[in-house]
Amino acid sequence: MRQSIGQMQGTDAEIIGLIRNGDKSAYKVLVDRHSRMIFRVAYRITRNEGDSEDVVQESFLRAYRNLERFDERASFGTWLQRIATNCSLDLVRKRKHTADTGGEVPDYADAAPKPDRLLESSRMREQLERGMQTLSEQEREAFLMRHIEGQSIPEISDKLAIGISAAKHSVFRAVEKLRRYAAGR
Repeated sequence: MRQSIGQMQGTDAEIIGLIRNGDKSAYKVLVDRHSRMIFRVAYRITRNEGDSEDVVQESFLRAYRNLERFDERASFGTWLQRIATNCSLDLVRKRKHTADTGGEVPDYADAAPKPDRLLESSRMREQLERGMQTLSEQEREAFLMRHIEGQSIPEISDKLAIGISAAKHSVFRAVEKLRRYAAGR
């Protein structure tokens, strides 16, 4: 007897095998399993809840369309995070282009606050936000993964698809730029 979608267990690779063998409804298991994580990835980059929800949908759609190209030796979660990162960066670039060309840009002032443990006052929060804008996208991602999420350098390297020394350097550069920004240099 066939399991219902809600009862499906197993690794991501096993679920992907079911999908590749024609059980398209099994994809819901992967969506349920990874949606929260993808939302967090998107929110770190877009800093907007609505945009993050759009990125989650687009990421899962892109992953589904390209599932045949997924290499099962890799982690599905890491592959999906890379897709979400790219979707988020595409959206941020599109917003920046809209701003540069005089289009209307959404107001991000109502976005959820940063973790209280790191930013105790609105003044510090504003200063950090301005400082974060001085970072490259890779530096910002690496910094947030390391200092907000507490991820290891190898995890950052894997998720950003860069070498370990490049991941270390990105975190280091981000910290140095933020220190210089905070010091007014």
